[in-house]
Amino acid sequence: MISTVVILVAALSGLPAVRLGLRPTADAWRWSGSGAIRGVTIGPIESVRHPDRGYGSAACERALDEAKAMGATWVSLTPFGRVHDLTPEGIDLSFEAPFEDNRKNVLTTIRQAHERGLHVMLVPHLWVESGEWRALIDPGSDEGWARWSDAYRTFLLAWADVAQEGDVELLSVGVELRSWVTTPRVELMKPIVADVRSRFKGLLTYSANWDDAELTLLWDWVDLVGINGFYPLADRDGAPREVLELGGVRVAEQIARLGNDLGKPVLLTEIGYTTRKDPAIRPWEWPEALSNVQVDEAAQAEAYAALIGPLLAEETVAGFFVWRYYADPDDVSQESAWGFSPRGKLAEVVLRDAFGAHFAADGEYLIGGFAGRHRARTPWRYGWESSPGLFE
Repeated sequence: MISTVVILVAALSGLPAVRLGLRPTADAWRWSGSGAIRGVTIGPIESVRHPDRGYGSAACERALDEAKAMGATWVSLTPFGRVHDLTPEGIDLSFEAPFEDNRKNVLTTIRQAHERGLHVMLVPHLWVESGEWRALIDPGSDEGWARWSDAYRTFLLAWADVAQEGDVELLSVGVELRSWVTTPRVELMKPIVADVRSRFKGLLTYSANWDDAELTLLWDWVDLVGINGFYPLADRDGAPREVLELGGVRVAEQIARLGNDLGKPVLLTEIGYTTRKDPAIRPWEWPEALSNVQVDEAAQAEAYAALIGPLLAEETVAGFFVWRYYADPDDVSQESAWGFSPRGKLAEVVLRDAFGAHFAADGEYLIGGFAGRHRARTPWRYGWESSPGLFE
């Protein structure tokens, strides 16, 4: 009865149900009426060396237009805070530009996205200047962890206030914080999430790394299970398409089990493959750390198709965000030719096809009957059926 009333009131008011004060529950996503997420991450270009190209710019509007045109229904925005190394005491909220400028520009981009009918996930990230992985942050003592959690609270609440002001639909409370949320130290994070709840009225997720999602102890405190899904699809270079397809099925089944065990939908907060030979073997490898790379658009596209296809049939999977496009779609200086961006490549054809397909999370397929439902239930074939000859 409650859910029916919430949905009815939300429909009459023109607002998503989540704005009516729902709190963490397995039903929060269903009550929001959002359907499956077809998402694109729009990465920032905040450097003062690139004026008029970052969030809030006319160039960023072009990026949003492109996302909309390819069928995306959501965009993810990723502002950064800066720490020096893996033993931080504080977080610099300014990143390549003063925080107040970044704040204003992110709010402008949120508005621009909403004007285009796009929903927004805001994902505050940590940038570690030493080049080390944020998942390994360890202040080293109880006192150090207390100082670090206070600093993180300040950082996260600053962006939670932006999310609330911009009427953002979804906020991630952290990204790949393994040393924190898979250990007893998680007790320091829980009151921070409670503070976010008191100031931000939208849905919450947390972006776990793909290999520690099952160890994360924060899921009871958020509405969606978030995973940065850089899953390997095979264990050897040169794996044929059939092996990649089976790898995608295995990943989808693993994700579905996790969602069913937790009783919550799972969102792939990031998925991506670089534009190189065998990208699905070690998809987490950073492009700038690679050398002697063989650019291979078909391999990137095959990896996307193998991963995404089986996800479409899983009702537990709320959707995914592609990593990543940039706030200026024409600024090729942001990434090497073998980088993650699928823009203008064969992978973009796969993504357009996927965004146009029926996701099980959309609910029952009513138009198209058997053909549409069959397509959703045999998804590992979709990439090649709908784009014949793409990889030949």
